[in-house]
Amino acid sequence: MDNDNKILFSSGSIEEMNEVISMLNGNEESKLKLTPENADSGLAKLVLTLVELIRKLVEKQAMRRVDGGSLTDEEIERLGETLMKLEMKMEELKKYFNLTDRDLNINLGPLGDLM
Repeated sequence: MDNDNKILFSSGSIEEMNEVISMLNGNEESKLKLTPENADSGLAKLVLTLVELIRKLVEKQAMRRVDGGSLTDEEIERLGETLMKLEMKMEELKKYFNLTDRDLNINLGPLGDLM
């Protein structure tokens, strides 16, 4: 393996990691702030991001099934109601944890944004 592609930390401190992450992002203020004080909100952000991603995937699959005609009218109604309730619950949770849609759209570096 080429050592130029590795990031080495001399002390392994959170501050040093945040500094390197900021440099890699090309800005002073990194979105990733690793501190014991914000561990719960960071975990909430990660979990809600995954739930939102799965919700959007399920919604797309549901629309494919509706467009494909493989669902009855009753199933379509139930599916629509379920997706609407899930979206409302997500909005409630985002408000509770003081998060926005933008907060849940994690930047994957060279791959771009998650959603």
